Amino acid sequence: MPEIAMTTDVRALLDRTPFDASAVADLREVLGRDPSRYRTLRDAVAAMRDREKGQLKPETHLRLGVGEVLLGRYPSGLDHLGKAGDIGLAHYHRGLALQNLQRWNEAADAFAAAGKSGYDAKGAELHRAGVLRRAGKIAEAQALIDGLEKLAGGSAEYHYQRGSLLAADGELTAASSEFEKALALDRDHTGALFELAYINDLYGNDDTAVEYYKRCTQRPPVPLAALINLGVLYEDEMRFREAENCYRQVLAFDPTHARARLFFRDCRASKDMYYDEDEIHRFSVLRQLLEIPVTDFELSVRSRNCLRKMNIRTLGDLTRTTEAALLASKNFGETSLSEIKEMMTSKGLRLGMALEGGSTGGGAPGHEPVEELSQEEKALLAKPIADLNLSVRARKCMTKLGIQTVGELIVHTGDELMECKNFGVTSLNEVREKLGELGLKLKNE
Repeated sequence: MPEIAMTTDVRALLDRTPFDASAVADLREVLGRDPSRYRTLRDAVAAMRDREKGQLKPETHLRLGVGEVLLGRYPSGLDHLGKAGDIGLAHYHRGLALQNLQRWNEAADAFAAAGKSGYDAKGAELHRAGVLRRAGKIAEAQALIDGLEKLAGGSAEYHYQRGSLLAADGELTAASSEFEKALALDRDHTGALFELAYINDLYGNDDTAVEYYKRCTQRPPVPLAALINLGVLYEDEMRFREAENCYRQVLAFDPTHARARLFFRDCRASKDMYYDEDEIHRFSVLRQLLEIPVTDFELSVRSRNCLRKMNIRTLGDLTRTTEAALLASKNFGETSLSEIKEMMTSKGLRLGMALEGGSTGGGAPGHEPVEELSQEEKALLAKPIADLNLSVRARKCMTKLGIQTVGELIVHTGDELMECKNFGVTSLNEVREKLGELGLKLKNE
């Protein structure tokens, strides 16, 4: 008997009887092959809603609910699925909607109900493990994944959930391997794409992160976090128009999204500011100059030792250091100062040029007498910047400035932080708030 070809008509699939897991799988496959068909699905959902008169039947609520969830319209999807009856397919898609709305415990209950109703029990358990993990119930999630080990090598969702547990435990290399296995089985797995993008973003592999985020946004429903993070990376590359478009897409879905509104406004301001290509080139050259290590220059042993003791590693560090600060260092005299100034002049730089109204006296930045601090204070200043849980934009600035600990952060002024590209008033206030929670402030505040 010849095989019957699957229809590619989205409307026909939404109307198929019975409307079951097989029908939804075919619908997902068609949408995955051609993302432009999401527009057809949107029209089909609207047409179904319009043509049904009076009170909708549970089966119609099921079709509409699944369609709304596939379109990323989760509140509407929940409304319809709640009226579809005690059906595994309805419970499963309720779980997906609740998961995307970050209602983790409710999502876990929905996936459990889906499994009990006979809907893809293993798939439902995998998703339940994911929302339990997000709810902080790591042990329960791990137990579920361990019980599904037979899915290894054949389920993208299994490797994604396993990788997510490893990432939550800080094992990013092993997690990346699991996410790559997931993509080998399903190249469009949104979760795996997002996590690989985020890990590469953390490690500063911006080009790779952008590619993963872009793939993550090519098939609706798109994670809003992927659009936000992609926008930030575009801004770092001064691709303001593309960044603005990312934030605009988030606001089209959620006009009240606070971070998208702030980033959108900052992006437009940055776009107006960085319009001169020559100025952008000069800025890029200056950044490269400031990152040159002082060890690249032939300095005297005395000068090298002094700079090393003062933790001055680059020309950029010297632009934030005054003559008085250098001379205050033990064994650093006028001869060494002249040597340093000559080196700076050869690169078109000068000592203290990055300081605006900064003090010309005292010790070098970042070198307060830590020997006078208590052990508790030392531990506080040694706390990693990652512990502050800063936003992506603020974190990127810390990385670019080489700030790795709280102690290294508080020796900077607000003006110095504002010198970092794409670090605006919003990010500065965020840093101040996080430091305030620790009872600390930025320099001169």
